Amino acid sequence: MKVFDRLDRYQRQNLVLLFAVGLCFWSSLSVLLPTLPLYIEKILGGTPHQVGLVMGSFAIGLLLFRPWLGQLADRRGRRIVLLIGTAAVAIAPLGYLGLGWTSGRLPLPELLTQSEQTHWLFSPRPIEVMAALRAFHGISIAAFTTAYVALVTDLAPPKNRGELIGYMSLVNPIGLAIGPAIGGFLEMQVGYAALFLLATGLGTVGWLGSLKIDSGNFHHKDRLPSSLEPQSTNLPVSTLQSVTPQPAIQQARMRGSYWQLLFSPPVRVPAIVLLLVGIVFGTLVTFVPLLIEETGIGLNAGLFYTASAIASFSVRIFAGRASDRYGRGRFITLSLCLYALSMVVLQVANSATVFLLAGAIQGMGFGLLIPLMAALIADRCYPHERGRMFSLCMIGFDSGIALAGPLLGIAAQEIGYSAMFSIAALLALLATAVFVTQASKDLRHSLRFALSNAKDAYALEGVSAEPAGR
Repeated sequence: MKVFDRLDRYQRQNLVLLFAVGLCFWSSLSVLLPTLPLYIEKILGGTPHQVGLVMGSFAIGLLLFRPWLGQLADRRGRRIVLLIGTAAVAIAPLGYLGLGWTSGRLPLPELLTQSEQTHWLFSPRPIEVMAALRAFHGISIAAFTTAYVALVTDLAPPKNRGELIGYMSLVNPIGLAIGPAIGGFLEMQVGYAALFLLATGLGTVGWLGSLKIDSGNFHHKDRLPSSLEPQSTNLPVSTLQSVTPQPAIQQARMRGSYWQLLFSPPVRVPAIVLLLVGIVFGTLVTFVPLLIEETGIGLNAGLFYTASAIASFSVRIFAGRASDRYGRGRFITLSLCLYALSMVVLQVANSATVFLLAGAIQGMGFGLLIPLMAALIADRCYPHERGRMFSLCMIGFDSGIALAGPLLGIAAQEIGYSAMFSIAALLALLATAVFVTQASKDLRHSLRFALSNAKDAYALEGVSAEPAGR
């Protein structure tokens, strides 16, 4: 971790605080991972298709607000977006708890009298209300991930960008290791009220920590050279297809609309890959607890996510630094192959050991993919546009999560949970094929980038470093 020695004390202090905020955020989010599908099915009375619809609604907030939040992070600063994300993650669990109380699905606290309880009750359509609450909850990830990655990238020296992003992304697996196990335990031993209140408490601590982060001078060293300052130009965004970035290309990016940038070659393929992986990830989040219960093996579903998180933590320690030295492409390819393998293992899982093995394999894939995709995107954009570029690529992931529940929920009703994961495996293999053949300007360069340490053709000079291992 010598990369931290290259940062001044002010930056290190803010990184430590940012890490603590991230830990609270992901712990708050993940305590609900193994429990919400069961809450929707058992407490709210949802069918498998309705479980998929409600869980997939999470991505509605992501999709609707990610573009605006990405632009807000570039215009108004990263901290305000971080505050929005931590506020949403703190408020949403209170909505879940309130829905259970006011609809009569959960018992009210003993301090309320029977008359008060009768006064509170009403007859909403709980599935629809829960879907709306999940959509609001989705704003939390749209805001937090955009601001967090942009802040970390602002601080990272270009030659060590993957390493620093890898270290700082450890908040995700640590939070996912702690949260699901605690969430599953609380749900079984205490009940949903304590679970939702814990999620709110963790989110509140994260919000308070975000107030202390000073993001004002984070990217003062990354200002554009004068030759790249935006000027009047009529160049189309399609000029981004050039391999060697020029000032005119930067000008085109400044003038191009937010959604035009999504279809530029440096952004399009990562977004497609993340779309397919998002469907797979959404399938895991929504249906693994139900698959475990259907199998009847008596495994705490939270332990699946804990196994995933531990594996994710393990690979992130070295993956970022290795990608700086040996190139991003080969490690992203490996991550997609691991995702496909984990889906195959889930399809045949019939014991606690096999489920935990599948979780570990998926965790390794996730631990490689997300930080290295973030580093890849950072290599391809300038500091002042990181918020927009990160949010654009993650829209693919968000869309995948939104589609996973409704689409594969229908499949689950027709063919069962186990067989449904064979579809997820095919989607992961398709993502691998797209990346290997389309990651660069043509097939030859794509194969070299995805399977070796070849330089990224779309990386911007002066913003990223050529792999040291070449």
